[in-house]
Amino acid sequence: MTTVLFGQEYLASPEIAHSIRLRLLDGPLDLAWKHSGMTSDFIAEMMTPRFRPSKRLYNQLRQDIGYLANELIENAIKFRSRGEVVVEALAQADCFRLRVSNLVDRETADRFQQLLTTVTSGDPGELLIEQIEASAMATSGNASGLGILTLMSDYEVQFAWLFEGEEDNEPTKIQTYAAMAIPSS
Repeated sequence: MTTVLFGQEYLASPEIAHSIRLRLLDGPLDLAWKHSGMTSDFIAEMMTPRFRPSKRLYNQLRQDIGYLANELIENAIKFRSRGEVVVEALAQADCFRLRVSNLVDRETADRFQQLLTTVTSGDPGELLIEQIEASAMATSGNASGLGILTLMSDYEVQFAWLFEGEEDNEPTKIQTYAAMAIPSS
């Protein structure tokens, strides 16, 4: 069986990789928000069974993968304009990869691109401290980028984003790609 994920082909055997694809259907925000935590825990459980012999590594990876998945799923749910959120995960021997796709309106896509320009403009650790300070002083609830910066700084997650859709009145499809190294046991 061959699984195509992130534009590359991987042999999907238990020894080499575990993969999963979930479609989270549109629904009320409060219910979707609640389900994002359960979905993230499910993904973490599905991606880590081969690490059970090392209890420390298994627990760390479940926590790290769960946190990464939850952050990206919550963002996709919170900012989507309508429609489903698609989550694809792949765990290889040395890397965990995640892609989350959703639709947003043009204004949200523009604001997110501006935020990404800020959070990817320098050292993630320094930017995280600056953003924590700025968020503490802010009176409005604008997107802060703290989750992305935390993942980049503390978890060394590498990100990429793809924005598709040029029409002003049409939704923009955002694909968020994340890759996190899996330490050797």
